[in-house]
Amino acid sequence: MPRNLTRDLLERGRDRQLRLAVTGLSRAGKTAFLTSLIDQLRHAGLEARLDLLPAAREGRLLGARRVEQQDLGVPRFPFDRALAALDADPPQWPAPTRGISELRLSIRYRPSRPGWIGGDTRQLTLDLFDYPGEWLLDLPLLEHDFASWCRAQRFDGERAALFAGWQREVADLDPAQEVDEARLAEIAERYAEGLRAAREAGFSDLQPGRFLLPGELEGAPVLQFFPLPGLDKADPAVLAQLPPESLYATLARRFRHYQQHIVKPFYRDHFRRFDRQIVLVDVLGALNAGPERFEDLSRALTRLMQSFDYGRRSLLSRLFAPRIDRLAIAATKADHVTPEQHPRLTGLLQALLAEPLKDLRFADVPVRALSLAAIRATEAREVDHRGQRQPVLRGTTLEGEDTLLFPGEVPTTLPDAGFWRRQGFTFTAFRPQPRAGGALPHIRLDAALEWLIGDKLT
Repeated sequence: MPRNLTRDLLERGRDRQLRLAVTGLSRAGKTAFLTSLIDQLRHAGLEARLDLLPAAREGRLLGARRVEQQDLGVPRFPFDRALAALDADPPQWPAPTRGISELRLSIRYRPSRPGWIGGDTRQLTLDLFDYPGEWLLDLPLLEHDFASWCRAQRFDGERAALFAGWQREVADLDPAQEVDEARLAEIAERYAEGLRAAREAGFSDLQPGRFLLPGELEGAPVLQFFPLPGLDKADPAVLAQLPPESLYATLARRFRHYQQHIVKPFYRDHFRRFDRQIVLVDVLGALNAGPERFEDLSRALTRLMQSFDYGRRSLLSRLFAPRIDRLAIAATKADHVTPEQHPRLTGLLQALLAEPLKDLRFADVPVRALSLAAIRATEAREVDHRGQRQPVLRGTTLEGEDTLLFPGEVPTTLPDAGFWRRQGFTFTAFRPQPRAGGALPHIRLDAALEWLIGDKLT
């Protein structure tokens, strides 16, 4: 057995190794979250503000350093590049990751009750994993065959215009016709264009995810398929008898290949080996985009969370069959609303994920919802408004304009039609604040750390 693997098994047996998955859909802020989390732990005991993490508050958290990860075939999370972007003049948000990445931290701390075992200090190995949000949406695809997947796709409402070019291409297709490879590739590209346009328009529930970030699969036939409309009226027995060279059989074959050789290995090799998970959700972005995109985000997150393996761990499961035994769900970019709105933001997140949260609690999985800003980009202020003090935010827009504004009130329950007609929500994107040395400024990142790793630092 390789030496590193033996050491990892020993550390897991002693409960001194933790695998944390940072997940979320596109634009949820995964790169910013990981960058700040690493930065806070590296500055622990110095400039980091981690008052909600007992080990830090009590002076027992000594710091962290990057060490060599176990899987040398996976790119390391680009922490230095992200930090360089934040320290640029003017500061810039880090570029989102385009593939799988991971990073291993060795965290040193003093136990709250020192004993002779392990000496005065101890070490926790924290493995951090980051995945493109687009790829995550493929996990629910494993529940379908090609026909049921086709029936589940939606192209109504605002999506209709975004997929109009593709819909014209497929309108006259016959599932039984002999496949034309050149035309099939063209139609698949029209479908991918529709997916990309929908992502830019703020939609979340988009499949297949690899069509949005193909990576090394660019141009491969496995990414040249698309849903066939009208299959709800087709006889399944007839479809099953179509010859291999038919359009339907070709698309179904590629769909199965995508499931078996792209999605399943991704799930097996990565998502089934986590201990803990944080799901980041851009609630404010969806709230700003309107009712159709807000409902789309809820649907995508519900499907996604049904794909993960949650449950408490025993010693044997820690060593050989790890499952996610603690979960945090975080509404990001809390610095884009005034502080008195933060509890409302958390309440809205809980309403958005009401059904998955019920399932998790029934399964006795510890779960916590919170709102945070991994990297704070605004400052809370108060101004006089008609004789009263009005909370506002001060920040710099992405275009470089300094501004004071009140974004609006966040509903505590799922917004109804009256909310969208009456108020809506104004979301302004801000650039990061210049950093004057020390750790990155944040809002409640220490609360997330306390929930995700605090029990391992006692």
